Amino acid sequence: MIEIRDLYKAFSAELRPLRGVTLDVQDGTNLVVLGKSGTGKSVLLKSIVGLLEPDQGSIQVDGVEVSGANANTLQMIRRKVGYVFQSGALFDSLTVGENLAFALEKGKGMRGAEVRDKVMDYLEKVGLPEKVNKMPSELSGGQRKRIGVARTIITEPAYLLYDEPTTGLDPQTTKEISELIVQLKDDLNITGIAVTHDPYCLHIIADRIAYLEEGKVVFEGTPEEGKHSDFEFLKIFFTLENDPGK
Repeated sequence: MIEIRDLYKAFSAELRPLRGVTLDVQDGTNLVVLGKSGTGKSVLLKSIVGLLEPDQGSIQVDGVEVSGANANTLQMIRRKVGYVFQSGALFDSLTVGENLAFALEKGKGMRGAEVRDKVMDYLEKVGLPEKVNKMPSELSGGQRKRIGVARTIITEPAYLLYDEPTTGLDPQTTKEISELIVQLKDDLNITGIAVTHDPYCLHIIADRIAYLEEGKVVFEGTPEEGKHSDFEFLKIFFTLENDPGK
C-alpha cells in the first residue's frame, strides 16, 4: 500500500503544486489522478518514486518512508515502484532485447540464458516478441510505449506509475495500451497509479480516481462517483469518456 500524508512541494513562491496532498493507494487497484494542467499530478508521481524530494509530509511504500530516504532505501523502493515515462525512455543505441536485458543485468545482476528467456517472456506479455532485435527508431509510438512498459515490469515491481500513458496515440493504440494496463493489474497483480488527460484511457483503466485542485486531493472515489460529483472539471471530463475521438 502507498500512503501519502500532508504532502507539500513548492518550486517558488508562485509555483506551489502540492499543498497538503493526502491519499491512500489500495493494493490491486488502478488509481487515476486527474486535474488541470499545472496542478501537481506529475510532481506527485515523481515524489512517490523519490525523483523529487517534498518540502513537507510523508510518503510510505509498504511502510517504508520515501521522503528523506538514503540511497540504499531509495534503491529498494525503486525496485518496488516502477515508473513508465511518456516517451518510453528507451536507450536508442540498444535493441529492444538489449533494453530489457539491461534492466535485468543492472537491477538484478542476472546474466546469460536466464536473461534471454526472461526478455522473451516479458515481450510476450506486451505482445511484441517479434521486435526483440529491432531498434527503438524502428518502432511505432504505441510499440515504444509497450516496450517501455515491458522494460519496467521485467524487474517485477509491485507498483507502476504511468505518466500520460496514451499521450499522442491514435484511438486504437490508446485502447490497446489501456487494456494492457488492466491486464498487468489482473495477471501480475501490479497496482497502478496513472496521470492522464485522456477520458478514454480513464474509462478503461480506472478503479478509483483522485482529483487534484489547488494542490490538494478534493475528491477521491470511483469513476461513477466522480461522474456525479459537484466538480465542474469532472463533469466535463466524464462527458467525453466514451468518445475515443475526442
